Amino acid sequence: MAIDSISAVKRARCSLSETSSRCVTRSVTATHNFEVTDFSLVEGMGAGKFVSSGTFSVGGCDWRIDVCPDGNDKEDKGYVSVFLCFIRGAPGVRARFSFTLLGIGKDDLVSSEHTNTFESAVFIKKSELQVLLNLTGDCFTIRCALTVKEATHTEEVGAVVVPQPKLHRDLADMLKNGEGADVTFSVGNQLFPAHRCMLAARSMVFKAELFGTMKEKDAQRISIEDMEPATFKTLLHFIYTDSLLLDDCDDNADKNEALQQLLVAADRYGLDRLRLLCEARLCRDIDVRTVATTMVLAEQHSCTQLKDACLGFISSRDVLRVVMRTDGFKHLIRSCGPSVMKEILDKVASVRTE
Repeated sequence: MAIDSISAVKRARCSLSETSSRCVTRSVTATHNFEVTDFSLVEGMGAGKFVSSGTFSVGGCDWRIDVCPDGNDKEDKGYVSVFLCFIRGAPGVRARFSFTLLGIGKDDLVSSEHTNTFESAVFIKKSELQVLLNLTGDCFTIRCALTVKEATHTEEVGAVVVPQPKLHRDLADMLKNGEGADVTFSVGNQLFPAHRCMLAARSMVFKAELFGTMKEKDAQRISIEDMEPATFKTLLHFIYTDSLLLDDCDDNADKNEALQQLLVAADRYGLDRLRLLCEARLCRDIDVRTVATTMVLAEQHSCTQLKDACLGFISSRDVLRVVMRTDGFKHLIRSCGPSVMKEILDKVASVRTE
């Protein structure tokens, strides 16, 4: 009888269902570069006053970098203060961040980490910063590496896990490998295999060239004039992935020129979203060296917001006299005529009277 009872218990244990769960905490890491150009023009604005980066999003939260050229308070004299500011997002967000001052051949001039607090500042000695400013033409770049921890949640072990969509990566690989390509573009001295249906689906201009009355019969190779290979490569990447990928440019003027060329290409092929992406990036990266050529581009391609941003930059902080000494300003006057100078002076006058 006892033996039967023991056997019954064993059978009951074997029939019990077993489930499991796990506690999961994930994190998202990203970097944001904030370039401060013409530092000598913002230095001396006073303790506690700052210039700000554009707002960037990491981990579902919005952030901003503030730079105080004369420190956060009077005790910070002789230092530049750098803060990471939490703009909006879930309450109680946890994050780890570090600041790095990028320099020529020296990308670790200053670095500091803070966890779960956004009031601490990084302090850069102005005497050390001046060495870098002498090498970079009065500008420097702060890189913020930010890791945001997402809310902890519990999930069942063994539950069906649906992977994130990766269509854009698959299409990028198809473009890179050239598998199934049925047309080749010759740009400069480079060849770019592509797929007619993809191009036609994304651009009405390509559709007309490849399938409409404008098409070249059975053309396997099409030459693209007046465009740099790097620009066309970036254009194709956007067509296949709907994302903007620019090669890293150490110099802001080089990055600006690449964006300008890409905007022209986007306008040429009717890619309105890419055009606006370029316009937004150009608005964000305006500086003394590039504002004049950027304004020429805005005038030629009817980029109203970009033109307004250029006028606003020129009229602020009394930078007009500095801009007028650049070669780009001479190009602006030649390209747009005296009327553009009147617009600039009117904008400066309106700002001063406000």
